Amino acid sequence: MSLRIAFDIDGVLADFRSAFHDAARQCLRRDVVDVDDLKSAGALADEDVKRVWEHVARATNWWMELAPYEPDQIARLYELTRAAGWEVFFLTNRPRSSGDSVQFQTQRWLERQGFYLPAVLTVPGSRGDIANGLRLDLVVDDLVLNCVEVVSASPAKALLMQRDVNISATRHATDRGIGVVPSLAGALRVVQELDSLLPGRRGRFLRLSDWFRPSTADTLPHSPRIVRPLPTKE
Repeated sequence: MSLRIAFDIDGVLADFRSAFHDAARQCLRRDVVDVDDLKSAGALADEDVKRVWEHVARATNWWMELAPYEPDQIARLYELTRAAGWEVFFLTNRPRSSGDSVQFQTQRWLERQGFYLPAVLTVPGSRGDIANGLRLDLVVDDLVLNCVEVVSASPAKALLMQRDVNISATRHATDRGIGVVPSLAGALRVVQELDSLLPGRRGRFLRLSDWFRPSTADTLPHSPRIVRPLPTKE
């Protein structure tokens, strides 16, 4: 059975924090000291956050303009998916902006990064319910809460994407059998290893933290953006 994987978009593939920071400066006409404090009282009041979201809602196809964290790795994910026959889904609970639907904007954004014909699901509910419904083997997310929901409500495994070191969040995740990675490149290494383990070991008893070990080097194919054409029938 093919590996079934889901990737969250913002914080895992797309740099939402920087884009929201820029939107805050444009909307409020002042700088925001720390992008990490955008939703805290120390930087923006609730009223200001609401104004920024209203600004995003008015912007045409705002979600298509976010910068990717690791564009080469998104293209590499596509190549690995095609080669291994994985079933890959992309999850997001983005609010609507002006222009095309959130789903279409996200699909177009992924294709720009080299992942073609992406399956994008706009899911405002529990990630655990989604993992159950899609019979997922693995979910990659940047929020501890979402990862905990996945492992608590389904047999799926979870990887926490933690681009900034947070010892407390790491401990909280690993205590629950959740793996922690600093990058998409690191996540893909885990996915490849999991692909070799899962055929005979699906189920709750396999904890990522029991075997997960971060690697010290990233490897890329020579041409990660080359897309091999589908074979034609004669």
